[in-house]
Amino acid sequence: MKKQTFRFSNSSTDFYFDASFKQLKEIVSKEHSIIITDENIFELHAAKFKGWKTIVLKAGEEYKVQATVDAIILQLIELEADRKTTLIGVGGGVVTDITGYVASIYMRGVAFGFVPTTLLAMVDASIGGKNGIDVGVYKNMVGNIRQPSFLLYDVSLLKTLPDAEWSNGFAEVIKHACIKDAAMFKLLQQHTLASLQRSKKVLAPLIERNAKIKIKVVQNDEFEKGERKLLNFGHTLGHALENQYQLYHGQAVAIGMTYAAGISKQLLKFKQTDAVVKTLEQYGLPTYASFDKPKVFEVLKMDKKRERTGINYILLERIGKGVIKSIPLTELEDIINQF
Repeated sequence: MKKQTFRFSNSSTDFYFDASFKQLKEIVSKEHSIIITDENIFELHAAKFKGWKTIVLKAGEEYKVQATVDAIILQLIELEADRKTTLIGVGGGVVTDITGYVASIYMRGVAFGFVPTTLLAMVDASIGGKNGIDVGVYKNMVGNIRQPSFLLYDVSLLKTLPDAEWSNGFAEVIKHACIKDAAMFKLLQQHTLASLQRSKKVLAPLIERNAKIKIKVVQNDEFEKGERKLLNFGHTLGHALENQYQLYHGQAVAIGMTYAAGISKQLLKFKQTDAVVKTLEQYGLPTYASFDKPKVFEVLKMDKKRERTGINYILLERIGKGVIKSIPLTELEDIINQF
């Protein structure tokens, strides 16, 4: 187990890379901790949860809502959770988002940590302190920013991941490469989903590399005033598509990245749109898609990155160099309608 501590504005988070789930008891007290997970993870790894107090949620984005939060809080009261209790989210992004949110509001805030079990959660969703829930079709409309105390990385948990979830996670890996790491983009071009699934020797450092890209961006801009907005590459259109069309997060973001690359070509003379599209397809992700543009644009207009009549859109100058560009909503609608 390799421990690295990263400092944020008001707190620090311990990252345990190359760890095993059974080492969780060395980080927290079983007696004073409660695990929050979902039915799928609980079924797949039932033996790991023996001896731990556990709250099991229904699985899926549709349960990332206030009603689930209320149900968890009632169970915490039944379990006599107090201010010294640590909540541990074991699962993908839905579980970590909900756990962080509940921990931030229960008794005005208790400690929490994560054991991400999906590639998406390992490289993105569980890092950076964004906690929250959806409201209708509006993704992450309610939430806060509060850092977990720790993250434990057990790459062996990915063995049970279906291929669709691997692709889902690689959307965020490709995103990081596009905005921040041209060398990693080349590495991804040289591999396939299958080759990386088979090679822990390449996969574990790749996961750590992605985690550290996100950590560094968050350290520089924890409350999303500037640089952190780059992490939204592909997400503006992606979030508008995700809940309306019941897409995986990675699928929606991949379509969003495709369109963002096209907009970059139009507004910034970006020359590598084909390379972005080809790499997304190489990892089993959708690219150009047909959707109800007026309907999706109505949701997009309510995105948190909107500022009055414009929206901060993340574009690419080149692979490895993302930029924030304010685009008037009327112009953006015209551009999207041209695709």
